[in-house]
Amino acid sequence: PPGAGSGGEMAAPVSGGRRGPEPEPEPGAAPYGNFPNYSRFHPPEGRVSLLPPGLLRSLFPAATRPLLGLDVGCNSGELSVALYQHLLGLRESDPSPEAPGVGTELHLLCCDIDAELIRRAQQRSPFPASISFASLDIMDSAAREPFLRSYLERFGRASFDIGFCMSVTMWIHLNHGDGGLLEFLALLASLCTFLLVEPQPWKCYRAAARRLRRLGRDDFEHFRSLRINGDMAESVTRILTQECSMELVCCFGSTSWDRSLLLFRS
Repeated sequence: PPGAGSGGEMAAPVSGGRRGPEPEPEPGAAPYGNFPNYSRFHPPEGRVSLLPPGLLRSLFPAATRPLLGLDVGCNSGELSVALYQHLLGLRESDPSPEAPGVGTELHLLCCDIDAELIRRAQQRSPFPASISFASLDIMDSAAREPFLRSYLERFGRASFDIGFCMSVTMWIHLNHGDGGLLEFLALLASLCTFLLVEPQPWKCYRAAARRLRRLGRDDFEHFRSLRINGDMAESVTRILTQECSMELVCCFGSTSWDRSLLLFRS
């Protein structure tokens, strides 16, 4: 079932059909960022190469229990798996998280609004015991709250140690407006001790709107009324630090496609 871990006991709610896979994948036909082959044009290596080795150990030097991670907007899971391998110091060819010297156990819950992309992720995951993929609309509180609570309760926890929000903020912003972006960031801040965010720059908003127009589709409902605009890395940082009581720990630099990797701490 969607969201099943190694024992198959985790079943996530599947969003109510407001979006599904296109029969002929078209880059502009992904109004929630659910591009079928996203990792081909933004490969995971472009992000994980910016993160220092041993990052997880430096953030949690005294961890005595399994660490829990949340990856929101995981697409078909390639970046989720790459982050997991990098954080645990695994080589890409390593089939097991029990590699010498790892020393830290990590359970990663990865969710995306697109059920078909989640099915792909589940089929391809090399670490089904440690990485769970779930189809979930993170902005649907009625679906989100019982599902996340159920996952956390499996580990006797109330929150995640680390969260990942990689090129997701724009899609939340375009589809839910300024208020939706504020709600989303406040949610992540409340759920995660550390949060790694990769905000899309404003030029990506304009490009996404152009793609929809080229397809003859309606513009994003909120695009022309967004008051939070311009330098989006700065805006996301301001919201998380001033309104969500987080602290900016580090900027790990920018990818070759001009997106900053920002680490925050509650």
